[in-house]
Amino acid sequence: MPCDTYTPPGKTQAQRDAEIKEAIAKLEAELNLGRVGVKISATGAIAFTNWSKEDRSGVSDVCAYRTLTAQNSFALRQAVQRAEAMAGRKVNPQQVAAGTHSHDGGNTWHKGH
Repeated sequence: MPCDTYTPPGKTQAQRDAEIKEAIAKLEAELNLGRVGVKISATGAIAFTNWSKEDRSGVSDVCAYRTLTAQNSFALRQAVQRAEAMAGRKVNPQQVAAGTHSHDGGNTWHKGH
């Protein structure tokens, strides 16, 4: 995954892996509590709203989405269903695969980079 291909200086890969795992677990808990939400772009890309910079630990929205999807997260599925109903469109797997993402909670969108 893109979020685990970069290890910051001074950290081991094991430390980075633990940091990513913790950030995604916190995200799932926040989704469960309704403190973090999901936003879907006009093209079907996905972003998390109210996910703080401190809590994300450098993990991108698309990476977290892919990880939680692979884990079959109930909290994510519920949040995505709410977002799809609000947006009137579904998450587009091609946009997720392309890495289309937002750096500001879904206000602006960028192609994968």
